[in-house]
Amino acid sequence: MTWVHVVPEQGSLPVELLLTGRTYVARLDGRQMCDTDAVFRQFYDGLRLPDHFGWNWDALYDCLRDLEWLPADQYVVIVEAADEVLAGDAAGRRRLFATLLRAGRRWSSVKRPEGTDTSRLLVVLSCDPASVPDVREQVRACGEETVSP
Repeated sequence: MTWVHVVPEQGSLPVELLLTGRTYVARLDGRQMCDTDAVFRQFYDGLRLPDHFGWNWDALYDCLRDLEWLPADQYVVIVEAADEVLAGDAAGRRRLFATLLRAGRRWSSVKRPEGTDTSRLLVVLSCDPASVPDVREQVRACGEETVSP
């Protein structure tokens, strides 16, 4: 999944993932995402979601796969302290990761004139270095679930 990356705090992404053109970057705070309403609030504020946003997982996915109200060529969503997102709600965290993966898949592999395939939506999950393997595994497992029949 070239559109979701789990990195340690203060980590970096490979140079080939740097985007060119008009890029909208949303920085979300995982420490503030203690329940689903707080998750939706972070996305609502960070991505300036439209007023008709439905405050549920399907509505979040619908908005993430569109983003037409943000004039940009690509979008970067950085979730800081991703290991703290929905800490007491494992099912909710899986739902969030699955939603991000589905949205990224929707945007992935856009053909550019120069022939390269890139994703127009890039999600960066930044977390404590000790949590990186666990968060990566959670994202991987969600990826398998979203492609299973």
